[in-house]
Amino acid sequence: MGDTKQETINNALWKACDTFRGKIDSSIYKDYVLVILFLKYLSDIHKENLEEYREKYDGDETRIQRALKRERFVLDEECTFDYLYSKRNESDIGETINKALMKLEEENKTKLRGVFRNIDFNSEAILGSTKDRNFMLKHLLEDFDSEELDLRPSKLGKEDIIGNAYMYLVERFASDAGKKGGEFFTPSMVSELLARLVKPQENDRIYDPTCGSGSLLIKVVDQVPSSEENKSHKVAVYGQERNGQTHSLCKLNMFLNSIDDARIEWGDTIANPKHLEDDKLMKFQVVVANPPFSLKKWYMGFADEKDSKKVKLDKSIDPYGRFELGVPPKSRGDYAFILHMIHSMAEDGRMAVVLPHGVLFRSRREKKIRQRIIEENLLDAVIGLPENLFFGTGIPACVLVMKKNRERDEILFVDASGEDCYEDGTNQNKLREEDIAKIVETYENYETIDKYSYLAPLEEIEENNYNLNIPRYVDTFEEPEPVDMDQVANNIAEIKEEIEEVEEQMQKYIKELGL
Repeated sequence: MGDTKQETINNALWKACDTFRGKIDSSIYKDYVLVILFLKYLSDIHKENLEEYREKYDGDETRIQRALKRERFVLDEECTFDYLYSKRNESDIGETINKALMKLEEENKTKLRGVFRNIDFNSEAILGSTKDRNFMLKHLLEDFDSEELDLRPSKLGKEDIIGNAYMYLVERFASDAGKKGGEFFTPSMVSELLARLVKPQENDRIYDPTCGSGSLLIKVVDQVPSSEENKSHKVAVYGQERNGQTHSLCKLNMFLNSIDDARIEWGDTIANPKHLEDDKLMKFQVVVANPPFSLKKWYMGFADEKDSKKVKLDKSIDPYGRFELGVPPKSRGDYAFILHMIHSMAEDGRMAVVLPHGVLFRSRREKKIRQRIIEENLLDAVIGLPENLFFGTGIPACVLVMKKNRERDEILFVDASGEDCYEDGTNQNKLREEDIAKIVETYENYETIDKYSYLAPLEEIEENNYNLNIPRYVDTFEEPEPVDMDQVANNIAEIKEEIEEVEEQMQKYIKELGL
């Protein structure tokens, strides 16, 4: 039953987006749909709680209100979906929704501070003239006022349906948005792979420095072992996101997945890391990320306020000492994120990061950093993924797995890019469960498998001048089947005979035609 309910809700939500299609870009209208989903979810919970407390306290309004104040979220009547729905035909409906969100934020400051600051339901620049705006908002509210979207806990019957629905929408939006989609969403099976590789445990601190809409963090939390008696995951969740709207999406995502105490900060992780302890970078047992590939001008946050062109690229620019192993080139920020993650790992820390293959072999500054990372014995595995897994780019990516206090003197290379390692999709390829399981099992066993993985001694990597290009270590070349020369000779003889017969026949036709 749960799956049917999930599918029904997913379809109803996707249909609700019809109101905006063709009028506004999906990378923009996703925020409006997801905020209304969040509001509807809170309202339906509030509605059910109110009914229960009225029955429990026999209509005693004082006791009912006291009980409601102790719930996860406090909701004034004018903040509820039902109230907004009742106002759907009014000329200032956009302003009414804005006021409701401001009040909701004010009454739940500790959780929702700043969450709705980047969205304006009364924006003429985005939603058009008053008439167009009112038309869209009216239909959006009507779409959500459906039996399929009754989100009361007693109707859902399964805690994670709403979280799954939110993730479903975000993934569909990312697919629609193409390249822009890659900025806020990591494909779910790639997130699943990273989550299993880092093996999070109870009481871990989990951190994503480029957390987007939070899907990767949620996958990692889901991997934390929990007992039958205690389904909750005892971990601390941290993230940072540069884009304001995506930061808000992430916070809502955490609440809808029952991660109420996640600390998600807004800002540039490289120039202005927000998770600090005693003015130093906070340390985490688990660090995961899918940072923007080869980000240009990653260093601009360090620029002189008066002259943005004045940036002295050396290790002194960073007060947190992240560039002790080297300073990345101006044109590519991949190693800036890698170094940030390394410096964020606790002494027992594990990290997994998705990156373009260039980080494995590019020269000059990046080669020096790569060499230092290997000499410090931090790199544990290099995993090549299939092409066309990510939104907006067909290039293949790799996963680097690193560990603090590593005792091994080898690095595992896995080539999981072959045709039998993924499901071929029309627009996008996908990792299947068996593909992920094989990668994780190979990593856990830390073993060489013919044409799939190879354990490279550090000496061999040094001999290769610290080039980590996977084909140097994993030979996937398939020997062609031996050619039977006798058979080839017979085939040629047969073909010659057929040609002679055809030519003979052609001569007959030419004579008959008198040519």
